[in-house]
Amino acid sequence: MTSDAKEASPSIICIMNSSAGSRSGQSTANQIVEMFAKRKIQANVWIAKSGAEIADLSRRAITLRPTVLVAGGGDGTINAVADAVVDTDIILGVLPMGTLNHFARDLKIPADIDHAVEIIATGRVRSVDVGDVNGSIFLNNSSLGLYPHLVRERERLQSLGTSKLVGWIRAVGVVALRFSQLHVRMVTRNKAKALLTTPFLFIGVNQYQIEGWAIGQRLSLDKGTLWLYSAARRGPLGLVAIGLQALLGRLGGNTVLAYETTECWIETRGRAADVARDGEVTRMATPLHYHIRPAALRVMAPLSGTRFND
Repeated sequence: MTSDAKEASPSIICIMNSSAGSRSGQSTANQIVEMFAKRKIQANVWIAKSGAEIADLSRRAITLRPTVLVAGGGDGTINAVADAVVDTDIILGVLPMGTLNHFARDLKIPADIDHAVEIIATGRVRSVDVGDVNGSIFLNNSSLGLYPHLVRERERLQSLGTSKLVGWIRAVGVVALRFSQLHVRMVTRNKAKALLTTPFLFIGVNQYQIEGWAIGQRLSLDKGTLWLYSAARRGPLGLVAIGLQALLGRLGGNTVLAYETTECWIETRGRAADVARDGEVTRMATPLHYHIRPAALRVMAPLSGTRFND
């Protein structure tokens, strides 16, 4: 492991989501221990069975002062572990074991777990920005409106026995037909005000690519800004059209409006709103206060020029 300053040999604790990996939780944990051991590093892997347990184990882990606290799972798991180490000298390690792994992708960490372990063992320490909404962090993005409704509907369908993939497909149809527009009043740090009626409001940690085949990827993780994206009022067919444009990489200024800021306040018609953070939805009191926390998280990243085959 290398960084601009000398680092002690890492002591590593890994918090692993029990549902992560293609094998059983304990079998996957044993495999991770062996991967670190192959690199002459002793790692302790703690298996968590729920989101609440991930948070609890992360808080316990930092009291032991490991050099690196590793998150094994998807973006939600990584968010929960990062919440424990943000603004500390403990370094976050990432084992991308979820479905999409947006944070790992933007850090250039490959999906292959052995290669990800290699980055934790021999990579560099990098400081990245995090977003904050009402005191809760997010590493990738937060959103209001359409996406939280999709997640809630998918969770409802899964509770009835529907698979996650089928749940997502059915949720899109249900929400597109029933979704009501989001009405918000937004005030940015420079006091610029906007009244929006929109299907969604998307708040990214730094700028997202909204055109081309790299759509949905970030241009930087450390520019110290929030980027807010919204669209004009759309009916069901308009929402489908936005989805198709996104798939084709043809979202642009005529479809999505973008705002750059470091801080904003968002008011909705209700006293609370469903807010998605890195794919997890919680109910939050309004107004929502968003701000950027520059260089608040230290994370293991690939050495410059490192390339792995996925």
